[in-house]
Amino acid sequence: MWYLGVDLGGTKILTAVVDETGQVAARVRAPTPQTGPAAVVEAIAATAQQALEAAGLPRGAVRAAGVGAPGPADPVTGTVFSPPNLPGWGDVPLADLLRARLEVPVAVENDANAAALGEHWVGAGRGVDDLLYITVGTGIGGGLILRGQLYTGTSGCAGEVGHMVIVPDGPRCACGRQGCLEAVASGPAIARAARAALEAGRPSVLSAVAAEELDAHAVARAAVEGDPLAREVFARAARYLGLAVANLVNLLNPAMVIIGGGVARAGDLLLAPVRRIVDAEAFARPAAAVRIVPAALGADAGALGAVAAARQRLA
Repeated sequence: MWYLGVDLGGTKILTAVVDETGQVAARVRAPTPQTGPAAVVEAIAATAQQALEAAGLPRGAVRAAGVGAPGPADPVTGTVFSPPNLPGWGDVPLADLLRARLEVPVAVENDANAAALGEHWVGAGRGVDDLLYITVGTGIGGGLILRGQLYTGTSGCAGEVGHMVIVPDGPRCACGRQGCLEAVASGPAIARAARAALEAGRPSVLSAVAAEELDAHAVARAAVEGDPLAREVFARAARYLGLAVANLVNLLNPAMVIIGGGVARAGDLLLAPVRRIVDAEAFARPAAAVRIVPAALGADAGALGAVAAARQRLA
């Protein structure tokens, strides 16, 4: 039995052909069209066809498709609501549009929720019934698996970890509020903090990095090499993330917190201080019970989680 898993982002589409055990037979990446939903649906259809050809499978081999989409999504209707990273979108019935184009049943899930499902199915959280997944990248998102099931809340909006206010009256977030975790610990937030320190005259090896290349990865590299400014910037972001995780550990008492996303590729530079802060700030019993681990699925998490959603809802 074969499935299509689609990770739809603001800049890229990743479509994978996946079997019922979570093995990826082929994957195809393409840029996300910036001209509206119709162009995105056509791009997904094209990547699906390319992935099937790469896997040596006919179109009729696919039982269903799943899509992880940015922004709020209604998993019942398959509607995506005005995703901020997809220009020209309002409330889009993405499942219906793709069902007509791909001619298979389609499930739609929020992208962070999809990644949580993927890690729970075949990743770091396999066999763990209570876990929190956090992705730290261009934004910060989250997904909750409670009692073995994805928890989405009354309105489907649960898991918005990135918009917990961590620094009252702090930097303005893209959501319009101030001091959200995303505004102080995401990849762009790390880059902004480094840039501000350089503009204030702080010495750093980062001063030799071209402005367009000064991102969180550059800051992480400099921190690993021992640059004091880079280490300070990264440590501050890790502290904010650690405080958020400590609060969530107290609230949810999960067995595991999985941290993924591009910034998390910094490894123990990020995870070690988060673990220390949770040990220091969370209550002793939930802190002792939780494991804080890196995500295992890398760039495939969203596509695999979309397949997990399709298998659960469309089986």
